[in-house]
Amino acid sequence: MTNTLSFGAVIFDMDGVITKTALTHAAAWKKMFDEFLRKRETEHGEKFVEFTHAGDYLPYVDGKPRYKGVASFLESRGINIPFGEPSDSPDAETCCGLGNQKNVAFNQVLDKEGVAVYPSTVELIHELKEAGIKLGVASSSKNCKPVLETVNLLGLFDARVDGVVSAELGLNGKPEPDIFTTACDIVDAKYSNSIVVEDAVSGVQAGAKGKFGLTIGVARENNAKELAEAGADIVVEDLEEIGGLEGLNKIFSELNK
Repeated sequence: MTNTLSFGAVIFDMDGVITKTALTHAAAWKKMFDEFLRKRETEHGEKFVEFTHAGDYLPYVDGKPRYKGVASFLESRGINIPFGEPSDSPDAETCCGLGNQKNVAFNQVLDKEGVAVYPSTVELIHELKEAGIKLGVASSSKNCKPVLETVNLLGLFDARVDGVVSAELGLNGKPEPDIFTTACDIVDAKYSNSIVVEDAVSGVQAGAKGKFGLTIGVARENNAKELAEAGADIVVEDLEEIGGLEGLNKIFSELNK
């Protein structure tokens, strides 16, 4: 099979694709934003409207770099606060401060509950690795490295482009394709010969924008329609539907005839 593979690299998003941390992120975002909005009601007389998963998290925050997600949501509510600096205290009323406050909440949940993985994704990663396919992980999260270390998967990837690396290199976040193209550059793979696996609309948009050979949308949020409309070439609810390495190769070959 190794000699007949039609693609050379697969770049995975982490949260919601490899690890079951997307819901942990969503819960941390809701806790932080609801507390902030309650405070706005008390101090500014703005009516409290709760932060919801479908109405707020998915369209404005999911998949985006932390501070960009804060700014995007606040803009949707017409709330203007300074952007601030990444070094801002979690107590600071800036986009960066709120993002840091969310990260505190995320890490508290992570420490308490640990990290679970999607078995079918891990199985596919191992199968790809054994076949000699270059593997990358591209995530907006600044927690990517410690999370993957926790589940003993970090060493399987030839490239890691996450929130920390993005900040160091000045990369644009999703829906721009920078983190995926950079991962491909690191493993010396052509974009047209690479696969992107994503669960967020912004991530699928990035895959489509980068003109990769195949962009797979993983609909963990009953959002298959949104992922397809955002540019996913195929959408599945779980990667077990792909049929492993052989199924993935067939899908890629048929799409790139």
